[in-house]
Amino acid sequence: MSIDFTSIAYLENGNERQKNLYRLLTSYKIIEQLQAFDPIVVGTIPIDIALESSDVDIILYTENPELLVAVLNNYFSKWNDFHIERKEGADQSVVCNFIIEDIPFELYATAIPTDQQAGYIHMLKEHEILCRENSEFRKKIMELKQQGIKTEPAFCLLLGLITDDPYQKLLEFNVDTYYR
Repeated sequence: MSIDFTSIAYLENGNERQKNLYRLLTSYKIIEQLQAFDPIVVGTIPIDIALESSDVDIILYTENPELLVAVLNNYFSKWNDFHIERKEGADQSVVCNFIIEDIPFELYATAIPTDQQAGYIHMLKEHEILCRENSEFRKKIMELKQQGIKTEPAFCLLLGLITDDPYQKLLEFNVDTYYR
């Protein structure tokens, strides 16, 4: 099943959590405020494997971290637990956290276009795997996550992909070849 994850429209007709996320994103104009940074909602909520404690992950693209930080401060600093962290060095990223209506948000920005960021690619591959597997696979992913195993390691474990770096392994994983 093909979903355009670059738009939030699919959330409007999703499960209850996705519908609530759509409401939050539109009511508070979150995506609208971030539009200049090519926002994409990624992670477990879009592909329906989120735990109750999962946050809303939004990735952003910026070559001007100072401008982004100003925008984040302007629009989101009023929310609970607002925090911005800038990472220097090779990563050169901005991470912003806040809570709206008891829902935690994490915004992650880097100079890599959003449709090329690892979080987006991971989500697309996980979605495709979930579409090709049966409901028992999704249930096992959820069980592993409830045991404290992160999403990418859980997928690698169930797919039999032995690796020290499940995040990189999933990026390199060829779904079509595996399901041939």
